[in-house]
Amino acid sequence: MTHPTRTAALFAGVVARPGEEHLALAAGDALGAAGYGLRHGGYNGLMEAAARGAARHGVPVTAITLAGQDWGPLNSYVTDVVYAPTMGKRLHAYLDDVDLVVVMGGGVGTLHEVTAALYYATTIRPVPVRLLGPAACRLVTFLRSEQWLVQGPTRPLGFLAELPDVAALEKDLMALTSGGPR
Repeated sequence: MTHPTRTAALFAGVVARPGEEHLALAAGDALGAAGYGLRHGGYNGLMEAAARGAARHGVPVTAITLAGQDWGPLNSYVTDVVYAPTMGKRLHAYLDDVDLVVVMGGGVGTLHEVTAALYYATTIRPVPVRLLGPAACRLVTFLRSEQWLVQGPTRPLGFLAELPDVAALEKDLMALTSGGPR
């Protein structure tokens, strides 16, 4: 197994909208190829598709889940598991030392994770957050239009980017890993 120097958290759901499963697989593949280990919930759907893509590159695929919950079996690509004792500690296990957050479509759990990542990146540390695909881009458009997500002097949003497809993700990953413009 390759031991990457970078780690990406993927927030994505178990139910895929049309085309999202292929996008998740390609995203995991791009992340693994760029040397990012993957953190995700560990379950099926988009998480499993991304894990399958990342696993092709021998990077660690870590499931971060909540201790004491039976949400079903972890997907077969998981190489490490973190059982967090509380939801807050679970979110910190994702975010405290991650180099990149990638958000795709999902349900209420993904919505919880993305809002935590947005809050974290505006108040704790400006970790790059990338909204990948149509569903995630529609969400950020809504958050901006309803002023739930507003840039201000104390809340810069330079960490945030909307990526419509995997080609945009690959271009962004090249910029992130080369230290070039983002």
